[in-house]
Amino acid sequence: MTSPYSSRPWLNHYDYWVPHHMAYPRRPLHDILDTAAIDVPDHQATAFFGATLTFRELKDRSDRFATALAGFGLAKGDRVGIMLPNCPQYIIAAFAVLRHGAIVVNINPTYTAREVLMVATDSGMRFLITLDALAPLALGVRDRTSLERIIVTSLAEYTPAAAAPPRVEGTVALTDLLDLTHGVQAPQVIRVPIASDDLAVLQYTGGTTGTPKGAMLTHGNLFANVIQTEAFMYRSRERGEARYLLVIPYFHIYAFTVGMMKGVWVGALQVLLPKYDVEQVLAAIKQYRPTYFPAVPTVFVSLLNHPRVKEFGLEHVRTFNTGGAPCPVEVIDQWERAFGRNLSEGYGLSETSPVTHTTPQLAARKPGAIGIPVVDTDIKIVDVETGTRELPLGEAGELCIAGPQVMKGYWQRRDETERALRTGEDGRVWFYTGDIARMDEDGFCSIVQRKKDMIIVDGFNVYPSEVETVLYMHPSVRLVAVIGMPDAYHGEVVKACVVLKEGASAMPADLIEHCKGELAPYKVPRQVELRNDLPMSAVGKILYRVLRDELGQKP
Repeated sequence: MTSPYSSRPWLNHYDYWVPHHMAYPRRPLHDILDTAAIDVPDHQATAFFGATLTFRELKDRSDRFATALAGFGLAKGDRVGIMLPNCPQYIIAAFAVLRHGAIVVNINPTYTAREVLMVATDSGMRFLITLDALAPLALGVRDRTSLERIIVTSLAEYTPAAAAPPRVEGTVALTDLLDLTHGVQAPQVIRVPIASDDLAVLQYTGGTTGTPKGAMLTHGNLFANVIQTEAFMYRSRERGEARYLLVIPYFHIYAFTVGMMKGVWVGALQVLLPKYDVEQVLAAIKQYRPTYFPAVPTVFVSLLNHPRVKEFGLEHVRTFNTGGAPCPVEVIDQWERAFGRNLSEGYGLSETSPVTHTTPQLAARKPGAIGIPVVDTDIKIVDVETGTRELPLGEAGELCIAGPQVMKGYWQRRDETERALRTGEDGRVWFYTGDIARMDEDGFCSIVQRKKDMIIVDGFNVYPSEVETVLYMHPSVRLVAVIGMPDAYHGEVVKACVVLKEGASAMPADLIEHCKGELAPYKVPRQVELRNDLPMSAVGKILYRVLRDELGQKP
């Protein structure tokens, strides 16, 4: 039987410059920085609160750090945590680690000690690069992990003030390591054979279970996704002319690939902001006039609501792109009416490096859809019961993806890998996303329902079971169910429905405060509802669907 998707109707809607098939580099990711430093050595690579680095300077610092890591005995396959916000040091560290064939483990710097411990333990990381301000947290978990060294840096080091970081006992300063390795040529010292299918990044994601799983992304996965996404963006690509404004964080695979890696690949100036501040974003747009501004929907909502937003030249930005979470059609419409510039939408997952779908630049658009598959990405929609029967166009089912950007599997999770990656009758490996989608006759996809229980706050995944585990640690809690509630700014916020133990007492504010000590801020419930009971099945399972429907009917 012929698959309804084998004709690839989306190819008819590619922009005229986008090829239907491409050959992808079989080289390690550190070649991306090496090439930029040869082609555009004196072009500005980063701008950080007014201080800049050229590609030559960026590579020099990264090579020196790679040499220092060699002195510590870093070997191919070792895991190295990077727990930094957007800053030049992140790029320096990532390429230094990758040059060794070692594996970057991305860690959100807003994580609590419990969350850092979870990732550090599961990955078995040997080294951690983080901020001096986060050193106490890292030192507090080190004895329960395989961590050998904690390397610290300060945001002030790469600002115009270039302030020296304070020394933190029990850590090593990045600036000292760079000083010690001045003048060393790392490519001549470090000669590690790295294959395209060697691991480059462990990107932790909880899936629907909340248990952290490291998506194993290879050099080939990430390099392919850089090429795929860039092919969709511009009619011509002259290295060194692009300017990226990046407030989405590098530790999220969205910014890691389409921001940092793709930015270096095209020789772009990356204007870096370590956290979102609407005034700083607007000032950066006015000063640098970026050609590309990727962000999550909440950023665009915030900008739309700024009283003076039209004074900063947003109409001169070539490409705005929203991802990480669904963007309401109303926001897209308001944005395009306000600035006369398209707000493109895309889709991806940690397991797919991440981009699988995006909006064409000049071809037909369908606001509210996630776009069409990028080059060499095939999709199929299958029935949710068996996952084997392909559904007709227009019918909703589980979205499955095959392509060069699909992960190798989950780190040390064979069962989870076998569930997510399945070989089809065509002999290809398909990733089962768990997202319910439909595809129309033109190949445009729409997400009907995300993974059953996952909540997305500001583009970050929140897994209800993790929040529930923390709430169950409170002595007054008997039952708890965590769900997502729609929110005009954050996309969704976390809501906890709690049943207290008989005779116990606790106020919603008490439970929220309890969560703050154990969870990153975006995971902390914004709403806590105390209830007498929760909807339960005959076998005692909480009926989340019933609960969501029940709360959805409330004003």
